[in-house]
Order: sequence, then C-alpha cells, then structure tokens
Amino acid sequence: MRAEIAAACVAAGRDPASVTLTAVSKTQPPAAIEAALACGQRVFGENRVQEGMTRWEGRRARTPDLRLRLIGPLQTNKAMDALRLFDVIETLDRERLAEALAAAGDRLGVAPRVLAQVNTGDEPQKHGATASAVGGLIRRATALGLTVEGLMCIPPAGDDPAPHFALLRELAARHGLDVLSMGMSGDFRAAIAAGATHVRIGSAVFGERKPLQTPSMD
Repeated sequence: MRAEIAAACVAAGRDPASVTLTAVSKTQPPAAIEAALACGQRVFGENRVQEGMTRWEGRRARTPDLRLRLIGPLQTNKAMDALRLFDVIETLDRERLAEALAAAGDRLGVAPRVLAQVNTGDEPQKHGATASAVGGLIRRATALGLTVEGLMCIPPAGDDPAPHFALLRELAARHGLDVLSMGMSGDFRAAIAAGATHVRIGSAVFGERKPLQTPSMD
C-alpha cells in the first residue's frame, strides 16, 4: 500500500513523505493488527472508542511510537476516554463536542488535538459541520484551547470525490490549516492529487472488513 501511495504522490508531483497512511483497523482480528505492526505501520484509525480501547490499550504500552486517530463519530460522554487513548480526534463536528473535549482535556492536563469534520455534501444523515459553519466551529474550538490541526471529510457515496476534496482544500487554506484527512481505499489517488496529507485506508491494507465479534457499547 505504501508503494501505491508513493506512486500516487509522484504522479501528483508531491513528495511521498508528505502523505501519512492511516490504517483503518476497526473490526480487524489480532493477527491482522500484529502483521501490520510487524511491517512497520504505526498510524491507525478507529471508528469507536470502546472498540479502540479493547484493541489498543495493551499494545500501546509496548509500541511507544504508535499513533492512534479517532475517525468515527464521538459522543460527548466518551470525550475523556477518547482523549486517554487517541492522539488526534478527527471528527470534531459541533461546538458541544468541542466543549466536552476541552473539559476533559482540562481534567487530564492535555490540549486536545483535533480535526474539524466537514460535511462537504450537506448530507442530513452524516456527521460534520457544513462548509459555511466550519469557520465558527474552528474559532470556538480554538477559543476553548483545542489544537485544531486541519479538516476531515467523507464525500457522499456515489459522488465524484474530487470536488469534495477540492472544497476541503479550499476551506483549509482559508482557515490557515495544514492537515487534510481525506481519501479512502477507493479514492485515495484523487485525494492525494487534491492535497491530502492523511489517507484513511482499510480494505486495501487489511482486505475486506471482518464483522465485529462483540457488540459495540458506543
């Protein structure tokens, strides 16, 4: 997968080192996780806090350079647990969550690192701030002491992702942000061409997703 990312970077005239592979490890069995770690993969994304805790708490202690990113929606009552486990929360989508993360960060003595999630397709069923509202969310989060590093999006299924990636890039530039988390297994090349700094890859790394063995409590 790293070779494919590097090739996409070269085709886009970019340095392969400018793009981070976030391996989406949700639902993967222990053997698949250990194989990825053995290959040197150190950045992983999880969708749910409790599942991430089950998968990574033990491994984190023996893998000091591990970096975990929450890439699924976060409930406010899980803010404390999320900050204890994850290095970056990629799915800040509302001011109430920003307030919960700030309060949890104060209690833990950390400055939460976040990405603001943008609903680039204005889909009513999907999480994320609208393009017009994300500026207010960024300002509120920053005022609360959160470190807003960039933006994240998930284009609508079936849409050409390129316009959504271009919009995210434009919004990031407008707000002086450097990190763009966009692109998955099916569209990471278009995301890299549009300026992605992080691509979230699951099936292309691990194969088809495995079903959860235990119900989620999130």
